[in-house]
Amino acid sequence: MTPPIPGPFDAFPPPLGALLVQLRLARGWSQARLAERLCGASGVPTVSRHEVSRWERQERIPADFWLGWLARVLAAPLGELTAAARRALEQRAAAGSPETAFRRARTDLVRVAHAWLADPTSAATRDTADPDDGAYLTGGAYPDDGGAYPDGGAYPRTDRNGARPCRGRRGVPPTDAVAAELATLRRMDDTVGGLDLLPLVRARLAAGTPPRRRRMLGLVAEFAQLAGWISADAGDPVAALSAYRRSVAAASGAADRPLAGHALGSASHLLVAQGRPREGLLLARTAYAGARRAASPRTRALLLHRVAFAAASCRQPGEAARALVAAERAADRAARQADPAWLYWLDDGELRAMTGRCLAALGRPLRAEPLLAAAVARGGPPRSRALYGAWLARTYLDLGEADQACRVAEVALLDAVRAGSARAVALIDGVNRRLAPVRDRPAAWRHAALVAAARPYLPEPAGTLPACPATSPVDGAGGWGPAPRASTD
Repeated sequence: MTPPIPGPFDAFPPPLGALLVQLRLARGWSQARLAERLCGASGVPTVSRHEVSRWERQERIPADFWLGWLARVLAAPLGELTAAARRALEQRAAAGSPETAFRRARTDLVRVAHAWLADPTSAATRDTADPDDGAYLTGGAYPDDGGAYPDGGAYPRTDRNGARPCRGRRGVPPTDAVAAELATLRRMDDTVGGLDLLPLVRARLAAGTPPRRRRMLGLVAEFAQLAGWISADAGDPVAALSAYRRSVAAASGAADRPLAGHALGSASHLLVAQGRPREGLLLARTAYAGARRAASPRTRALLLHRVAFAAASCRQPGEAARALVAAERAADRAARQADPAWLYWLDDGELRAMTGRCLAALGRPLRAEPLLAAAVARGGPPRSRALYGAWLARTYLDLGEADQACRVAEVALLDAVRAGSARAVALIDGVNRRLAPVRDRPAAWRHAALVAAARPYLPEPAGTLPACPATSPVDGAGGWGPAPRASTD
C-alpha cells in the first residue's frame, strides 16, 4: 500500500471526502482513474468520475457495498473508511440544510466585510476568521519532516542564489515555495475546471501553522481567494463564501486592502449569480469603498465592474452606467501604476468583455453584441469562451435572432464540455431554457440533440440551492428569472 500523505489527518481523522482525496492523490490517480478501478474490480460499471467527485465533496456518502470496494482498490482499512463515512454523515447533520449553511456563510461574510470597512486592519476583522489562518496553507502538502515535498524531494533551505539559509521553522515551507505553488495553481485555474481542480486545492489547504509574517498572511489571503473562486466554479457556493471570508480576514492581517476588496468583489459576483443581487451589490460597494484608495487603476476598474454588474442585476441602470464610466476612466490610467501579481488575467480585452456582459444584463443587446462577439472570437481558455458564448447567445435571443443564438450556444456547450466548469454549465442551461419557445425551428432541434448527446459529459455542480425571491438577469425568459447556481465570470 502506498502510504497516505502525512499531515494533520494523523491527529484529526478526516471525514470520508477528505480521506478519499488523500488516498487517491497519494497514488497519483485522477477521479476518472479511481472510477475505472472500482468498476473493474467490482464488475459493476456504474461508477463515473462524477460519482467519485460527489463522494469527495460529500454530496453523497457511499453505502457499505462501495465502501468495501474502495477499501480494496485503495488498499485502506475498511474500518477506517466506515468511520470516516460516519463522521461525514455527522458533519452533514450538524451543518443542517444547504439553505441554512448558505445563509450562515453569507451572514459571516457580511459581518467580516462590515468590520473590514470600518477598520481594514482591526483585530475585530481578523478575529471573525478561524483562530489559525495558517489552516489555509499546505500543512498536508508540506509534512512536518524537516522540509519535504509530497513526492519526497526536499524544498531548498537556501535562497535562489544559494547564498544563505531560508528562514522558517521546521516543517513549514519557505514563503517562496508557497508563492510558487500558488502561482502554479492560478495558472492551472485558467485551463482546468473547478470540479477537477478543487480536490487538489483542498489538499493544499489542509491544516498547518505557518509563521505569522505579513507576507505569509498575504499568501494565505491569496490561497483562500483562489479556493473561493475554484469552489464557485465547482458549484459549491457555501465553501466559496467561507473561503472568501477567510481571505478578507487574512488580507486584513497583511494590511492588503486591494486583495481584501478583490475577495469581496468575487463574493459579490457569486451572490449575484445565486439570485441575491442586492446582497451582491452591498458587498461590491463595500469592496470598492474600502480598497479604492490603495488599489491600482486596473484593480479599481475590476471593483467598479463588480459594482456595475451587481447594480444591473438589481435593475439600477443609473448606478451601473456610472460604474462602467468610472471603470473605463480607471482602465485608461492603468499603465501608470503596477498591478498586483494576482491580476495578471485582467487585460483590456477582458475588460471590454465584462462591459459587454454588463450591457447584456442591462438589456442593451445592440451595444453588448460586438463586445461579446469579440470576446468569443479572441479565443482564450475554453471556460471563458463558454461563459461569454452563453452571454452572446442570450444577446442574440434578445435581438430576436434565435437561429444565430442556437449556433453560438452549440459552440459554447462544446467549450463547457472541454472546460469542466459547473458555472459555465449553469449559465448555458439558462440559455437552453430560453430556447424553449423556439423549439420548433430546425436550429433548435439540432441544438437540443447536441445538448442530449453532451449531457453525460457535462460536470454537475456540487449542490442545489433554492431559488431566491430576488431575481437576477442571468437566466429566465425575457432576461429575468431564477439564477443559475454558480458564478458567471
